Amino acid sequence: MDDKQIIVDFIESKSKSKSKFYFNDFLPLFPDMKPREVKKILTKLVNEEVLEFWSSGSTTMYGMKGAGKQASAEGE
Repeated sequence: MDDKQIIVDFIESKSKSKSKFYFNDFLPLFPDMKPREVKKILTKLVNEEVLEFWSSGSTTMYGMKGAGKQASAEGE
């Protein structure tokens, strides 16, 4: 399984309880990687439009594109 799929599977496994994740939520998935390497994987998924950034103003979070409450509000 590639690194991107690990992230997608992790988000989907938690999707019943939450739709947005902090960067630090992903670090335990890759204990042998530096945070910068994990960030590159997340950025690649955002660029491929699998994930999207969500910002509360002070914190940037990640979520599956089109999932969660933010998705419907973005088109207004």
